[in-house]
Amino acid sequence: MAPKGGTFFFLLIVGCAALDVPPDGMSQNKCDFKDIAEKMMRKCQTEGYPVPERMQLETIFNYSDFLMATRNQTSGSLMSTFLNVLYSVTPDGVNEGKNKTWNFRDLPNMLSLMENSSVASACYMRAFVAPLCWKTLTTQNDDNMTADEYDALLRAAKPALLNMPLTGIDLPTDVGRGQNLEKIMEMLMKVYEAMSEDQRTQVVRWVKEQITLKYFNCTTRPPSDPRSMLMKSCKPSLKWLNTEALTMMGPYVSHLATKDVDSSPAKQLCGFFHSAQFQSTMSNISNINPTLGEKFLQKFQECFSGEQEFAENVDKLGILACYYSPAADLTPDISGKLLSELNTCDDFSNPKITKLKKRLIESVMSKANGTEALGRLGRSVALLSPKQLSQIPHKQLKEFLKNMGPGVRWTKGQQRAVVDKLLCSECADVSIEELVDLQSVAGGLPSSVLKHVKSMPPFAEGLKNLTMGMKKGQLVAMLQGLLGEMDPSELVRKLSGPLLRRLPLNKLEEANIPSFLSLDTVAGKMWSMPQAAFLAKQMHEQKNFRWRPYSFLQGVTCEMIDNVADTDAQDMAQAVTGASQFLSKGQAGCAARKLFVTKEKERADYFKTITEEEMKNIPTYLLLHLQPTKVRDLPASVCPAFLVKMQEADLSSLPHRSPSRAALTQRALRCLAEAAGVPGPRGADVQRLGPLLCELQPLQLLLVAPDVLNSSLQQMASCQHIPQRHAADMIQLVTQTFGDPSYWSAETMKAVGPLLLLDEDATSALPNKSWMKDVLYSLRLGMAHPSNALRRKLFDLITTTSNAGVTSSDDKEMTVDLIEELGMDNVYWTHTQLALMSNETFLAAFETLGAVSDFRADQLAVLRKRATEAFGPVSQMTESVVMLMGCITRGFSNADLQKLPFSLDALEEIAKCGWNESQMASVWTAVSAYNNLTAQHLGAVEMVALSQFICGLSSTELQQLNVDAFKDAVGSMDGVRCSSEVTQQIKSLAVSAFGKPNTWSEAQVSELGNIMAGLNSTELASLDPAVFSFISMSCVPLIQHLKALSVVQVEALGPDSAAMVTSEQRATLSEEQLAALERAVTGSPDQTQTPGQSGTPSLNAEGISALVKPFLLLLTGFLLL
Repeated sequence: MAPKGGTFFFLLIVGCAALDVPPDGMSQNKCDFKDIAEKMMRKCQTEGYPVPERMQLETIFNYSDFLMATRNQTSGSLMSTFLNVLYSVTPDGVNEGKNKTWNFRDLPNMLSLMENSSVASACYMRAFVAPLCWKTLTTQNDDNMTADEYDALLRAAKPALLNMPLTGIDLPTDVGRGQNLEKIMEMLMKVYEAMSEDQRTQVVRWVKEQITLKYFNCTTRPPSDPRSMLMKSCKPSLKWLNTEALTMMGPYVSHLATKDVDSSPAKQLCGFFHSAQFQSTMSNISNINPTLGEKFLQKFQECFSGEQEFAENVDKLGILACYYSPAADLTPDISGKLLSELNTCDDFSNPKITKLKKRLIESVMSKANGTEALGRLGRSVALLSPKQLSQIPHKQLKEFLKNMGPGVRWTKGQQRAVVDKLLCSECADVSIEELVDLQSVAGGLPSSVLKHVKSMPPFAEGLKNLTMGMKKGQLVAMLQGLLGEMDPSELVRKLSGPLLRRLPLNKLEEANIPSFLSLDTVAGKMWSMPQAAFLAKQMHEQKNFRWRPYSFLQGVTCEMIDNVADTDAQDMAQAVTGASQFLSKGQAGCAARKLFVTKEKERADYFKTITEEEMKNIPTYLLLHLQPTKVRDLPASVCPAFLVKMQEADLSSLPHRSPSRAALTQRALRCLAEAAGVPGPRGADVQRLGPLLCELQPLQLLLVAPDVLNSSLQQMASCQHIPQRHAADMIQLVTQTFGDPSYWSAETMKAVGPLLLLDEDATSALPNKSWMKDVLYSLRLGMAHPSNALRRKLFDLITTTSNAGVTSSDDKEMTVDLIEELGMDNVYWTHTQLALMSNETFLAAFETLGAVSDFRADQLAVLRKRATEAFGPVSQMTESVVMLMGCITRGFSNADLQKLPFSLDALEEIAKCGWNESQMASVWTAVSAYNNLTAQHLGAVEMVALSQFICGLSSTELQQLNVDAFKDAVGSMDGVRCSSEVTQQIKSLAVSAFGKPNTWSEAQVSELGNIMAGLNSTELASLDPAVFSFISMSCVPLIQHLKALSVVQVEALGPDSAAMVTSEQRATLSEEQLAALERAVTGSPDQTQTPGQSGTPSLNAEGISALVKPFLLLLTGFLLL
């Protein structure tokens, strides 16, 4: 007689053997739960858990006497599967010793015992059982399991959901009993925070389908999905989003389509709003589509008789408060409640929130004293003006900041006001404890105080929080103070974070690194690139190199990687994969080539005959760099594992023009086309391409079904990179699919707008609709470098007024709110508009205007005049005014610049303002006079604080600089960009400090930064090729003698630096050098093609066949439906 749960345990055991076709109908690799199990087991191994003992395994896999006829085959098969996964993670396998074993009689007890077991090796069993339980849940019905067994499976499966590919999640086709849907959603809510946006959207679509199937007997699937033929389609008017559905979905409601809100009965939606569940749901949501948020808010406002009644419930809004704009002024009490809700909003993505917060602050402060107001304002205190901050009593302000912590965005004026209020202006020595209390405004602490720091905070977290908001000059000042009291060895052990990364190489050399480098507490710190190069070389020379996923791996050279013993190649591969965020594209390529060469020593045709398990053992991070010919030769048998890896791949480690991108894409398409039983291209196919979808040509996308094309383009809108050559055709395809952008809804713009923004003309032509500004703000938030067209479009939307159908911004009055909302986009005002600004507005907003770094000369002339009108002639301007004026100071004449009271602490902020040589010389004259400095007495702190303005020193003064101080400073002078003549003179100082260039190490080259551009042709040619990959990217365009490099040196630049070579520099290179540069740019050392041939192959007969054949096969299946 089988024990209780026997039938169900049989289902669990045979699940992986019987389930060839998952819920979406797409054939996947058998037992694909093993991929997740292996991933989870690796975590067990990394965290140091011992492997299970054989006796424990035999107890688990042979515990019952049920199903005697299949016992040997099934139970043994499952244990064999477990051991195969375990051996792929830890080659040493199981522990043969005898120790504590598990003993149980049924499945719920088994899972509960493993969940709560104190046996360390249970980690591996949980890693195996979790994905197996989820596999069973998603592919089997609940006919043969009790409610307790179902619950046990859900609990055990939860860890598997946290380890699924970010691009998708397998969900049950049919959840069986009605309450099971609620149970699954309850568990999915627990992993909501860990899910990607794609996974959350997939859950919403799935639960909507489950609800309509189970309760309304219809389907929401698109017509191209074969499963939609089995049931009638739901009507658009179906009211499926009832109270039960809203409650069940929890935070996933933030991923509903905007039109879904109309599917909720008004009465039930209002009931949900008034429930405790609503407040709980909204408090767990950190982001929501603006159009959806506004739709929800509109619906909820309709539940009340008027604005006042709704306002009294603002403390329930959560994330929806970000879209609330009260028409009338609110009471101080309601203002305080709404302000608290707005703390979760992102001011940057929607500046109108900042405007609303300021209104609310005024209301709160109108009826409260200073102490009470601070408590109600919370982090919104950062929106108080410098004057308001200075009026808060000393004790209350200090206590408030102490509890506030770092991460608050203060302006320079606010920082200055707080520091002046709380720091004794006459005191040079301030305790480290006092400084840590001021961590929130650390960016405003004067270097003169930080230079006298003599001790470390008692807690490492205090030091990290204090320094994370500091500028380079401040960090170096603090380091100099600590170096006066502590030796470098002690500092290396105790320092962390930004302060450690500013420790110069010469101090690191004094720290006797070999004596303690083996300590994980030291090796595992976050190091700068020069430091990492120094440490890596030290470890390599000391034969003490341990491949661990630490930040110092960014300092390894290709030579070090090539010298790794074949037996250690897999450890090296795992380590660089774990440290991938620190490594360059070139280092990733070197590591990949080393691993592949090692594999091919095992078998010459390794990649032609590679097995599925072998494919799984190659880290995805390195597989991306496999040569195109070998990618094409991968056997069909590894397609399931290959596609899983591509779903998880991060293509940022691969050069944009690498030929491997096209090869990987083609192989993935072939895998999809070759899969058995595929009736046509569906959304699931596209999803399995992962980021390779971003590499598809628009021509290929035209071959898929219309609804799949629609969803594919929406997925592509989140691509981090789309080849520039595809942009024009992509935009044409978007407009063909979604229609003229002039008629798009806000939801469509949000969904595919990023593709349209690839083109500046299309961006400029966007209509001035009421919702456009908020959507563009939201889209810009995800862009590292918004285009000029997008910035200009937002400026026009913000400043445009409509008069009798005529659109114009010429008559828009410049207000303080408008200027603060525009931020850096104030650059688009004309000089005429700037001249019309009132004096009051200029005085209130000149700090915001001063932060704009790219004003034209005519604009600066107007702003300079406004400044002198407001503050008097330069002789009357104070240090504080000059600091807040920022880049506006660039509009003054050289004679006036020499009279301005520039403090050293202000220079780093204005270094980015675009100064010319004569202006920098004038600023240096002013700085030296105001701060009583001379060139020969400049220390490391002063050199770093001077930043770009060190370029203003004369030739004689540069020769007077102290060499020792320069050695301490140069690592923190990264980014300084002088004229070629001045750079050559600073290079001479570097030669005095570090010796002849042909002796410079990788670490020294990295530390010198842009100064490397000062080397002459002979000096450049004398450099060791190994150091070229450590030349900073910003330096490469400045090198005047690139033609002096050998072919080997050019190729050694690596993909990132080689991509920075300008067209002018290219024009000086020979054909051999250009070919080497192309190999470097594409990351293809074995490439023989000429420049311009890399990347996607041209569409000759072979290219067309390779690219289109897979989709033709898919299309044929689709047409046969």
